[in-house]
Amino acid sequence: MGFLHEGHLSLVRKSKELCNITLVSLFVNPTQFSPSEDLEQYPRDIDRDQKLLIDEGVDFLFMPEVDEIYTKNFQTYVNVEGITQTLEGQFRPTHFRGVTTIVNILFNCVKPDYAFFGQKDAQQAAVIKRMVVDLKLRINLIMCPIVREPDGLAMSSRNIYLSANERKDSLVLNQSLKVAGEMINKGERKSALIISEMFSLINSVVSSNVDYIRIVEADTFEVVDELKQGSEYYILIACRIGSTRLIDNELIKVR
Repeated sequence: MGFLHEGHLSLVRKSKELCNITLVSLFVNPTQFSPSEDLEQYPRDIDRDQKLLIDEGVDFLFMPEVDEIYTKNFQTYVNVEGITQTLEGQFRPTHFRGVTTIVNILFNCVKPDYAFFGQKDAQQAAVIKRMVVDLKLRINLIMCPIVREPDGLAMSSRNIYLSANERKDSLVLNQSLKVAGEMINKGERKSALIISEMFSLINSVVSSNVDYIRIVEADTFEVVDELKQGSEYYILIACRIGSTRLIDNELIKVR
């Protein structure tokens, strides 16, 4: 959705590595915002974005207007069920319908062989994967790792909203993920105990307000009570720091 950072550019570089033509779409999608969310305030800097993409050697930039995508009397939406009903789907009920609709439209406009998504939006990527499988779309989805600031904060366009103090406070998200990883490496398998430690750390910061912390099976996003050896899980966080809603996660394999 623009206001590009190193996380976005890492997707571009992966595309350049695997593909002979790289196209980037920039589109702030109104249908994935609820009336109470930050559509109008969402950061935008098209000139800066274009320069960054030129510097990365992107071949094409697809930047449609809203009325080109959502024409008069637009009435058709793509809705994935099941996986969209939990986590982000609980807190942002219309979000995923907007995501799957716009991604399907962009896929139909561009007809890519590969599409690149970041792990930071892990549930979103899983929803899109489900859509691609169910609708028999001939697209290879590539998941790319989270890119972090030197101090560990996951890169996000919304980080610009954070005040200086909130920026410091936001580091508890990644710190809590590290605590969870250490507990798991030491043999802890009970999700409730791991999540309790994470809550305690995050709640120690006055500006924090946790929406959820969950441990889910990596493919289905089903919440698990106990981790099993050899399985992969996401540890997921959604938390407001001040008025800014941030998400973060860690993909772990229990050994």
